[in-house]
This record gives sequence, structure tokens and C-alpha cells, in this order.
Amino acid sequence: MSPRGRQPHAKTPLALTLGEPAGIGPDLTLALWPRRVELDLPPFYVIGDIDFLTRRARALGLDVPMAEVTPATAGAAFERALPVVPLGLTITATPGQPDATSAPAAIESIRRAVTDVLHGQAAAVVTNPIAKNVLYKSGFAEPGHTEFLARLASEATGQKLRPVMMLWSPELAVVPVTIHLPLREVMDVLTADLIVETGRIVARDLTARFGVARPRLAVAGLNPHAGEDGSLGVEDRDIVAPAIERLKAEGIDAVGPLPADTMFHERARAAYDVALGMYHDQALIPIKTLAFDHGVNVTLGLPFVRTSPDHGTAFDIAGTGKADPSSLVAALTLAARLAASTPTLVPAK
Repeated sequence: MSPRGRQPHAKTPLALTLGEPAGIGPDLTLALWPRRVELDLPPFYVIGDIDFLTRRARALGLDVPMAEVTPATAGAAFERALPVVPLGLTITATPGQPDATSAPAAIESIRRAVTDVLHGQAAAVVTNPIAKNVLYKSGFAEPGHTEFLARLASEATGQKLRPVMMLWSPELAVVPVTIHLPLREVMDVLTADLIVETGRIVARDLTARFGVARPRLAVAGLNPHAGEDGSLGVEDRDIVAPAIERLKAEGIDAVGPLPADTMFHERARAAYDVALGMYHDQALIPIKTLAFDHGVNVTLGLPFVRTSPDHGTAFDIAGTGKADPSSLVAALTLAARLAASTPTLVPAK
């Protein structure tokens, strides 16, 4: 089945992190629960502070009953109230104004979600947006969500994990081989080994989690026109093309390097299941153009399912009720679908 299809919801509830308390994550969470039947949402619980969420609901003019629960009782509570698993932390941030309680709450919510999913108390992790600059100021050492999740999972399982970020939508799925790097540093990191390792993880997880029997990978060239056989840069000839040949030798259906300017129109997209871009914007501009409101960030390479809405904290509209919930709806729905089709691993230690 194509990764653009749908599967039944998982029965075990999803763990939804609070995200940045001053951002739109709490707004979206509160707005979605009353629409759970209309939107056919899978059961979920939010890891946060019920007093904080009550204040935010009041500020938004929302009447949302809440129940303080444990992960084990969250599923039963979901139909009558928004289940809240307490963080044990006081949160005082207001919309658009992160404060000293923001980073500890966001970080601990992620930690708890990973613990819950690895111990079978949650079907998957869905993360609300975080503000990286707020976390960095608190001493947060990881580049972002993806790397932090991988570290937590590695510590819990004893496995060396290599996370891969995939942006998914019904129209297009993309993977940036290098992620949050200045463009001038991409060539310091991009290697044939990195492309091959990324391609392996993508192909494996598209089969294991999305049910694609033989995933088709379209690999973009780094340079304009995929380098024109070296006349516009030798990287595609010397790095990207050899990586693709190695993937093919392993039985992975990979094509390229393809000129990035001609591989994202509708007819071209029909020929592959996922596109691998060499750098962040090469992969993300197409999907954000095609699916800005409903794209989902999926982390591949982890022993559990993790999805996230493909947008930021939107401090400028936090607390106004103007935030579009489409991407969080898509993230919850996709997480439940993927969790229903693949098991979560329990910690090795």
C-alpha cells in the first residue's frame, strides 16, 4: 500500500507532548478534543499541567472538561474529558511569552512521552512544536526534537540509533539527507555513506511502518541539473551517483541523481514514494508549497512511532484561537495508523 493511504486507529492512546507552553501547541490540543468525533481522532492524552491548560482554555473561551489521569487510564477517560497526565511542574508562561518554566516543561513532557511509549503505555509519540531558541538558552544540548528523541531512545534501549526526518503528506513525502545546517556547511557533511545510510533507513521504515513492499526512492542531485556530468559541480558524479549505485546493489529501488527542479511536479511525483533531498530547503520547500497546512514530520529510525505537526510555535497568534489544527490532526491520525501496523520495542535495559 502506498504511504499516502490510511489504516485503522491504534487502540492504545497516543502520548501528546505539551510543546512550548507559550506557543500554539496548547491551543491546538484544547481546540481538538471537543471535535474528536467530528474529526475521527484517535484517543490521546497530553502530558502537561492541568492548571496551566485550564487557564489557557479560559483565555481561548473554550469549555474543555479535563481529567488528571495516568497513561493506563487515559484511554477510558478520553470520551468524557481531555486526559492530562501531570508533569509535576508548575507552568506560568503566557501566550507568546516564554518564561523560565517553558523549557523544563517542554523537555520533561518529551521525556515522559518516550518513557510511556517504550513501556507500552502509549501507542506512539506525537510532539507539539517547541521553540529551539528557548531550549538552547536553558542549556538544551541537542539540535532539536529529532536528535533528542533518538538520544532518549538510545539510552533506554541500549541501541545506537540514527534518526531520519521525513516530511509526509498525501501529495508528497520527502527526506532531507542533511538537515539543520548552513548551506556552506552541507558539503562538509554530505558523503556517499550518509546518503546510503539514510536511504536504507527510509526504505526499511517505509516497508515496516507504511506497508510499502518495495519503496521507490527518488534521489535529488545536489547541484543544478544534477551537475551536468561534472560541468556544474562534481559532487553528484562523485558522491551522489555512487551512493545510489550502492543502494541499488542492496536491492533498494533508488533512482537519480535527478535535477531537483523537475522532480516535484505531479507527473514526476507519481513515479516514486519518497524523495531524498541533499539539504534542508531542497526537500522542504516542495512539501511546504504543496501541503503547508497538513504536512506531518515523521521520525524514521526510532524503535517507536513519532510524528509532529510540520509548523512552529507561532508565538504571534498563540492564545488567539486563530491557529490551524490541520497539521496536528494529520499528525495524530498518521501516528495512530502507523502504530496500529507496527509494534513498539521495549527497552533492552
